[in-house]
Amino acid sequence: MSQAADLRASAEGLAAPLPPLLADAQHLAQSVVLGAHGRRRAGMGDEFWQYRPVMPGDEARAIDWRRSGRSDAHFVQEKEWQAAQSVLLWVDNARSMDFSSDQGLPPKAARARLLAMALAILLVRGGERVGLSGLGLPPRSGPVQLLRLATALSRDDNAPDYGAPEARGMLPRSRALFVSDFLGDPAPVTAALTKAADRGVKGAILQVLDPQEEAFPFDGRTVFESVGGSLRHETLKAGDLRDRYLERLTARKAMLRDLARATGWQYHCHHTGQGAASALLWLYGALEHDH
Repeated sequence: MSQAADLRASAEGLAAPLPPLLADAQHLAQSVVLGAHGRRRAGMGDEFWQYRPVMPGDEARAIDWRRSGRSDAHFVQEKEWQAAQSVLLWVDNARSMDFSSDQGLPPKAARARLLAMALAILLVRGGERVGLSGLGLPPRSGPVQLLRLATALSRDDNAPDYGAPEARGMLPRSRALFVSDFLGDPAPVTAALTKAADRGVKGAILQVLDPQEEAFPFDGRTVFESVGGSLRHETLKAGDLRDRYLERLTARKAMLRDLARATGWQYHCHHTGQGAASALLWLYGALEHDH
């Protein structure tokens, strides 16, 4: 086989698994016009910040072999500028996020992933380092990192009915984004934001809801069932539940808003029936506002 044919075959092999999410997010990011952006400020140089354990995705050349030699584990040096330029994402992949009330509307999960990926593209273009919260994908920059992010966000793993934010792996003074419907147990959300705030992490909470979840347009005999099938409730008078449901939803939004205010974060609610571009602009502005 010729060299050109080898190159083409290699290119096709790389392009084949490219997640559609990446292309969709690039299109959305291109539709949003933003001004000059950059985090390279005076005083934020190569000063040592902290050691952290090696995580999947770290390159071997990043390992501090002298520090690692004093332990059974491998460690990487974090610089001050790396912490300041790092943005960590958590996007809920729970079963509740698969809900869509209409074929013309995207599932909440699809919209959440699209917005997070488009934001990552804008941030990386501006010199930021983006990763996933937890220990799976540390913050990095560049097109290869965007591909890693798109692949990870497109993965459908076995998930519970409702998700819980992940605060592990967050660097001090970095930023973060949590995207979910936040309809599950609020305790893990409070714990994650409190832990993040204790480390000086600022960020944004984006609640993604389907329009039907806001309107509760049910009456008469109705069977309510969670997407995962673990929860089921049947009633003959769904209309009688409307006021109580709407009160609880209002209370949940207020709780998230108050929690964000108390921890120095920002809160916004987005509906899948709305355009994605406006939510992306809000996200970008919210993370910029922190610095």
